Amino acid sequence: MGQKLLPTKELVIIVDIRERYSNVIRYLSECNANVVFKRLDIADYICSERVGIERKTVTDFIQSIMDKRIFNQMEDMGKAFDAPLLIIEGMQDSIFLQRSVHPNAIRGAIAAITIDYHIPIIWTRGARETAMQIFWIAKREAEGKRKELQIRIKKKSKGLGYEQEFLVSGLPGINTKLSKRLLSAFRNPKAIFNASIEELMKIEGIGKEKAKRIWDVVNKRYG
Repeated sequence: MGQKLLPTKELVIIVDIRERYSNVIRYLSECNANVVFKRLDIADYICSERVGIERKTVTDFIQSIMDKRIFNQMEDMGKAFDAPLLIIEGMQDSIFLQRSVHPNAIRGAIAAITIDYHIPIIWTRGARETAMQIFWIAKREAEGKRKELQIRIKKKSKGLGYEQEFLVSGLPGINTKLSKRLLSAFRNPKAIFNASIEELMKIEGIGKEKAKRIWDVVNKRYG
């Protein structure tokens, strides 16, 4: 990758803990990126409050088409981020050489992702190129003075509202965007914690499974 790029204080990339052994992380470290690991329910990499990235190898992408997981993931990405992206890693031509799924099914999935879910697809040839793409997306967001990343990163208090958002975003599957929606609807964290599964499901971006997980965390006995 050549010489290291100068670090940017504002450049923070939140990475799903399950990506920690990926070669992408090694190459991001060469960029001096400030990588923070966190278990993410949506996206693999978060470059700013509005940009979340799902990364898939060609093999992963094909498998996710076969089990239809890709469509649920893209729906969740679209609800959680204003500018979601999908990176498919591997030689683009090789995707149609997979014998496990018909080429037309692949074309249909790509069409659905870009047209129905409005999520751009970025193709990279390997982990190094993926890392560089993620780095430059994060760099652009930081230099463009986008909204500060608040995915449970402890910082100096910025007031009661910020503290409430920080508290609620600790619930499973809840990022800052969803925490704001919850607080706008319920007005305070206590009301959110006391809400029923049905009440939580009324919030855009919170389905039955996520609502149940939140309810379980708040109400079930510890240990």
